[in-house]
This record gives sequence, C-alpha cells and structure tokens, in this order.
Amino acid sequence: MNILVVEDDILTAKQLLKLLKSEKYHCDLASGYFDAKEYLDKNNYSLVLLDWNLGDGNGLVLLKEIRELDMDCAVLMLSANSEINDRVEVLDCGADDYLCKPYSNIELLARMRVLLRRGSKEKSSLIMIDNVVLDSAKHEVLVDDVAVNLTTAEFDLLELFMQNQNLVLTRYQLSEHINKDNYGIKHSNLVDVHIKNIRKKLDKKEFIKNIRGIGYKIQKSS
Repeated sequence: MNILVVEDDILTAKQLLKLLKSEKYHCDLASGYFDAKEYLDKNNYSLVLLDWNLGDGNGLVLLKEIRELDMDCAVLMLSANSEINDRVEVLDCGADDYLCKPYSNIELLARMRVLLRRGSKEKSSLIMIDNVVLDSAKHEVLVDDVAVNLTTAEFDLLELFMQNQNLVLTRYQLSEHINKDNYGIKHSNLVDVHIKNIRKKLDKKEFIKNIRGIGYKIQKSS
C-alpha cells in the first residue's frame, strides 16, 4: 500500500519514514503543500499522513482539495493543535482521523491499520474471530450465528479490537475512540464498563483479555 507523508519538519519526517519502512510500508515524502500536490497528481495513495501546519501552505487547505477532487485515499491529520474545535474542524473538512502531536508510534500504527483496512477494496465487511462474527456494513454481531445486541459504543470498541487482533490497545486509545472530549478521556472508566458488558453479552469472559497496567486485547484461541 502506498502512503504519502506530508511533513515539512526534517527530523519528524525522517523519524516517520524510518518507522513506516520498518513496518514494510511503501512511502513517499512531501516536504510541503506544493510538493504534496505534485505527488498526488502523479500517484495513487491508500493513505496520506498530513501535517496541518506546513511551511509553504496549510494542510487543511490541501485536505479540502483532496476531498473536492474525490481522491480515493484516507487522510490522517497530524497536528499539535489539540483543541476540540480544531479536531472537529478537521473531521468536518473530510479527514478520516486526527492525531495530536506528540503521539506514540504504537497508536499511530494502530490508527493507520484501521484506516488501511477500512479503505481496502479487497476487504470484506466481515471480521471473524473464533465463533464471533462482526459485520461492519450491517452493524451486526453474531455468536454461533445468534445475533448479539450491542450499544453503539460497545460495537465500536469490539470492531476496533477485532480489526487489531493480538495488538494491545491502551485505555486511553479506547477512550479516545468512543469519546472525543479530553476531560472525559482522562477521567472516565466507561471503557472498563463497556468491556465488561461486551464480555457478558458475548458470553465470552476471556475473549477480551486484560493486560495489567496497559489495556486490553483480543487474541484468537489456538
């Protein structure tokens, strides 16, 4: 999958390329707004990692142009702007996700995997782990072919887990996935409550495993 990194800070750009190449991604680097436009004119990308504040332009303007041209690529905006209004503006302009700087490499890679899976034309809407089947298109979960009624937050969490099988997701990552309010992310125990409810409704206590001091993960039975 081709990824375009749009980042004008040389050190940050080098670190990003090193990380992505270590994960076997094919990447191009655009050093600014006009450089990015040239790459986008010549190549097709599955994902664009886009910095908001560029030396020769505005990442938000480039995002709007990508969407106006109906380019078939996911866009993950990277920015030090952490205010809720900023994040809302970016999402309203067509970004698929938003990640505040500084961020952890683990979280960046996890979000990338979600976006790349979501955008893959070869991807089925069905995800199956053991006897649990999640259909993202129908917003449906089956256990042994029996429908399970989950709330929206519970479904979103289960989908994130199943898309990132064997990957440990922190409580912060999980909270951020279902709650865009910074205060709520830092002070809520809703993730633990939702996971308890998911386990109960699936009747599978060990399906979502607790990794002490870190978070949770789903691991397929051997």
